[in-house]
Amino acid sequence: MSNVLIEIGLEEMPAKMVRGAMNQFKEKTENWLKENRIDFAKVVPFSTPRRLAVRIEDVSDSQSDIVEEAKGPAKHIALDNEGTWSKAAIGFSKGQGKSVDDIYFKEVNGVEYCFVKVEQKGLKTAELLPSIQTVITSLTFPKNMKWGSYDFKFVRPIKWILALFGTEVIPFTITDVNTGRLTRGHRFLGEEVEIEQPEEYEQKLLSQYVLVNYDERKEAIRQQLVKLAEAEGWIIPIDEELLEEVTNLVEYPTVLFGQFDPEFLSLPSEVLITSMKEHQRYFPVKDPSGTLLPYFVTVRNGDHRHIEKVAKGNEKVLSARLSDANFFFKEDQKLSIDEWNSKLEKIVYQEQIGTYAEKVKRIVSFSTQLTDKLGLEPEQKEVVLRAAQICKYDLVTHMVYEFPELQGYMGEKYARLKNENEDVAKAIYEHYMPRHSDDSAPRTVAGSIVSITDKIDTIVSCFAIGLIPTGSQDPYGLRRQAWGVVVTLLERNWSFSLKDLVTKAFENVQASGVPIKEKNTVQEVLHFFAQRIKFILQEQGVRYDVVDAVLSEANADVSTLVDRARILNERRENEDFKEIIESLSRVINIAKKAELDQEVDSSLFENEYEKALLEAYTGIKNEWTNLSSEEERFNRLAQLKQTIDPYFDHTMVMSTDEKIKANRLALMKKISDLILQFANVNLLQVKQTL
Repeated sequence: MSNVLIEIGLEEMPAKMVRGAMNQFKEKTENWLKENRIDFAKVVPFSTPRRLAVRIEDVSDSQSDIVEEAKGPAKHIALDNEGTWSKAAIGFSKGQGKSVDDIYFKEVNGVEYCFVKVEQKGLKTAELLPSIQTVITSLTFPKNMKWGSYDFKFVRPIKWILALFGTEVIPFTITDVNTGRLTRGHRFLGEEVEIEQPEEYEQKLLSQYVLVNYDERKEAIRQQLVKLAEAEGWIIPIDEELLEEVTNLVEYPTVLFGQFDPEFLSLPSEVLITSMKEHQRYFPVKDPSGTLLPYFVTVRNGDHRHIEKVAKGNEKVLSARLSDANFFFKEDQKLSIDEWNSKLEKIVYQEQIGTYAEKVKRIVSFSTQLTDKLGLEPEQKEVVLRAAQICKYDLVTHMVYEFPELQGYMGEKYARLKNENEDVAKAIYEHYMPRHSDDSAPRTVAGSIVSITDKIDTIVSCFAIGLIPTGSQDPYGLRRQAWGVVVTLLERNWSFSLKDLVTKAFENVQASGVPIKEKNTVQEVLHFFAQRIKFILQEQGVRYDVVDAVLSEANADVSTLVDRARILNERRENEDFKEIIESLSRVINIAKKAELDQEVDSSLFENEYEKALLEAYTGIKNEWTNLSSEEERFNRLAQLKQTIDPYFDHTMVMSTDEKIKANRLALMKKISDLILQFANVNLLQVKQTL
């Protein structure tokens, strides 16, 4: 057994593509080895901005042998009446390198056929490895490049390829680059170096100022940050996303710090942090109490030589950035919020959907409808209305134009400076929440209402003009926004049915003049939301059939759906669950045969079991809306089993008397409709699980 090493040397890749490409290279390499029946211990991935590599450890010298069955003629053709082998059988066996003595028979679809076992010896691994270049050429990236006169596309031009099997070079060529045993060290500190065998790869590159192992490089940065913080008495918040990006920007990391003018601390802390993080990839520095300090930490791609000059250079760049931010901050405050808000009339949100001002009008209208539905006090309604009116004004400010990440945040800051109501200011920030999967729902009522209306308006208007997410394409982040609506509704426990919300939003969009291209917009959006709820429930461990059962009720609010799913998922473990669901399902199944929705005539009853079932149904129906929880509703439905089972034991629903049959089906339909208000229990797979 030997090790294999393959390294693709490149021009610097975008940092955000490096880790994904490394993992993809590893996965595709593993798949190639398995497809080619080459045994191996493990695949170790490596990456830096200038290289992607894998080391395959303990690779077998040849493919594993396989034994296959070769199928020949049918038995009646292979043997004559005397049991003598026919020419067809003899030819078949010879063609497989076997004799008729190796033939055996197997039945296929009721007919016996000749078979022989054919052994296929594995090829030498060295013969197969040159075709591993297909792994490299099959790698995909969000964006690709072409270079020279080649049609081949890749993330960046390939500069060298290192490919070794043990001590031997694996020969292949991509574009005009031939494989070899040479790699390159750090662009400025290192040199070209020869790798004699895969095991020395990491150490030799380290001697050339390249820490090629992603995890080790990331941990090295983390430890340097920790040590610096301890030495200076600082707190350096380690943003994992930023840490990953910086890890993929450098090959030989060295942490250093600089400082900026303390006067810039008068800017909102989020402005300072965003300037450092998003534009410069710097880590902010805080004191033990959490107050921002006039320092920054960055990671150099190199060693400690001339590090003071590097720090000074970074200080100049950051100073210029913060000076710009300070200028924008002061300029933005020269106009009133209403003056900024009026500028939204000239900003197009989407060509067919209209301007931001038109979108805000819909948010205001929709938010007003929800405040009425919730029965808020006049003071609360005023807060919601004002928040809805100015929720987007900061998008046209200088600061948000320069730092889009600060939308909402600057709106809140400027609102406070302009003496807006505190809850209005908070709502401007909160209406973007939750921004991502780790974010929380809005905390204020106003923030929650404007968040819901804004997001549903976006989703419905996009669906209406045909901008529906497909595959990985979701340019307006509609999946994230639908998820945010569901999370907020759950957090607030508001009894809004999604159907009502989507219908109202669609009416608002239609009234505003948005061209409707998708006729079934409401149904499509409801299905879209159902998929988000399904994902949330499955993340909570709810079985797929339970999810499908509760989502069949379109008029229920989100909290109710989740409660029902939880109850059904928990009750599945109870001994009587199977029998309860079978009884309820029996009603649903037979109710499908009801042709009319008619009232039940008790004078047509022929036995006491019919009367008992009607009384049980009527009792539940009358108290249904007054029951305090979904658990109580399920318990009451479960109690119907006590009257459903005797009813079916003593009653033939499909009577020969048409009036009696129709009357019995009418009762079945009413009970079925009540059950289906809770969930379509027919979709529960109770037989397979209990």
